[in-house]
Amino acid sequence: MAFPEDVLTEDEHVVLHLHPHWKALIRPIAVLVLAIAAVVVGVLLLPSGGGGSIALAVIGVLALVAVLWLGLWPFLVWRTTHYLFTNERVLLQQGVFSRDRRDLPLTRINDHSMNQRFVERLLGCGTLTIESAGERGQSVLADVPGVGQVQTTLYGLVEAQHDKHSLGDGEMRDILADMREGKPLRDTTS
Repeated sequence: MAFPEDVLTEDEHVVLHLHPHWKALIRPIAVLVLAIAAVVVGVLLLPSGGGGSIALAVIGVLALVAVLWLGLWPFLVWRTTHYLFTNERVLLQQGVFSRDRRDLPLTRINDHSMNQRFVERLLGCGTLTIESAGERGQSVLADVPGVGQVQTTLYGLVEAQHDKHSLGDGEMRDILADMREGKPLRDTTS
């Protein structure tokens, strides 16, 4: 369930690799504790024998279904949801059996914003919304741990990528001067 390194390009490196905030695990843990408590109470309080054994079996089956459906499944969804920030793009991946992946190149990110409700501020998480050029436009990352720092890191990554692919004022003046003099254009990418 770890993120595969083979999806990265040759010069690409991971800056942040996150899963949704641990608050997503509160309900699965609560379901597990309640299911165990229900079975223990059933064992202690139900009479042994015919009706008590059937009731205990029903409680056990219901507890098992609840743990699998409301406990294990949300845990697997949490574990297989990845927010990966690299020096070239943001990769969003989710899926237990099937897999959905979205790549957002840093050069196409137009805007990003964060939102934290009161409880999220207390827990140190929030929602990060990334606007990018393209058909799908907006990506919403829910329950991002340390969302303020993540947004600041994303800003730095976007700016570094922009600076890497843009000309400085001095370079632009040199190109214009060369063009006026009829000189061939220089390679400014190195």
